[in-house]
Amino acid sequence: MIPDDEIRTIYDKGPDAVIALIRDLFKGFELQIAVFEARIRQLESQVNTNSRNSGKPSSSDGLTRPKSLRKKSGKKSGAQKGHPGHTLEMADRPDQVQALKVTHCHKCGVSIADQPSESVERRQVFDTPPPRLIVTEGRRLKEWR
Repeated sequence: MIPDDEIRTIYDKGPDAVIALIRDLFKGFELQIAVFEARIRQLESQVNTNSRNSGKPSSSDGLTRPKSLRKKSGKKSGAQKGHPGHTLEMADRPDQVQALKVTHCHKCGVSIADQPSESVERRQVFDTPPPRLIVTEGRRLKEWR
């Protein structure tokens, strides 16, 4: 990077000095671009060589995932209809309870901070730091309708 004072000095010398500076800069850029292009070609040729198109051993090809030998069953992936499923049951006595107050209607944005709530919705998060499971329950007051 050329310091500002050097650029001003060149500018004060006149248009020929500025043109010479710009030409020198472009020569440097063209040289850098040529070096980068050569490096890119070299890296692309390395990436594109394998044991089939060069003298490299097949062990140098890296890990390739073999195709699955399993046949398609025609069913959708995931649990099938009628599967009972498994879920982590809510704890009767959580270690921590956080009261989460709803202050605005989620539909229209009107403040409902002073409105009474009808019910409580419970969600629990199970964190597993050692040495034991800590259960946090979040209780959000549902908005009055």
